[in-house]
Amino acid sequence: MSEASERGATGGPAEPGRRTGRGPADAGRPTAQGPGRSAIPGQASGGEQEQPRDPAGRRARVVLVDDHRMFRTGVRAEIGRTDLTGVEVVGEAADVDQAVDVIRSTRPEVVLLDVHLPGGGGVEVLRRCAPLMADADRPVRFLALSVSDAAEDVIGVIRGGARGYVTKTITGADLIDSVFRVQEGDAVFSPRLAGFVLDAFASTDAPPVDEDLDRLTQREREVLRLIARGYAYKEIAKQLFISVKTVESHVSAVLRKLQLSNRHELTRWATARRLV
Repeated sequence: MSEASERGATGGPAEPGRRTGRGPADAGRPTAQGPGRSAIPGQASGGEQEQPRDPAGRRARVVLVDDHRMFRTGVRAEIGRTDLTGVEVVGEAADVDQAVDVIRSTRPEVVLLDVHLPGGGGVEVLRRCAPLMADADRPVRFLALSVSDAAEDVIGVIRGGARGYVTKTITGADLIDSVFRVQEGDAVFSPRLAGFVLDAFASTDAPPVDEDLDRLTQREREVLRLIARGYAYKEIAKQLFISVKTVESHVSAVLRKLQLSNRHELTRWATARRLV
């Protein structure tokens, strides 16, 4: 069975816990995460089980699209315990073709979409799923979830039809809340990224084409930005879930394509183009 056909939610029956004293008006709102609190809803760090939160009876069917199985597994474990979160993970995909197939077959309310995917990236998924987004009765809505915080990535998927963009540093509670907000038609952005969208759509001028940057693949651009920010190869490998040897190969390709000699020249190149 392919990754695209994996469906279903995880999680067992909820255990009774303490009464929280929250009224009906507060149901479904994520509580502030204080010291020592777990990001996973309904779970306290000291081993004490909290009363499961019923998010005002809200339910969302979600598809996870990311080319890293480990990351998908982590997200499913974090948000996919339907009895606690109201989120049901109904499918997963690792590339563009798988994503389009599983989205069409499951018709989720929300798709958590990585920007950089084999087969054309998140923008290609959005293009091929445009009729589903336009369905007035059962719209499929997209929330970008990516390690990248580059302006061109944010603007690209928003122009493609995504309802929001959050980075992978988001907590489980905030991600759950973002899913429901997108399901309801709201736009959701990590705070720093909202400015990119406002700036882009405030201007009527099309962004200039950078032929040098266009030579790079999406993954090479990711590595380029992290190198320019001063990350070591091991740190980049950990962030992108790839090997150090793969990082070295990407750096060599970037230097060759841009006709640069070392990472210092690469950093100056990226800084001049505001890619850092």
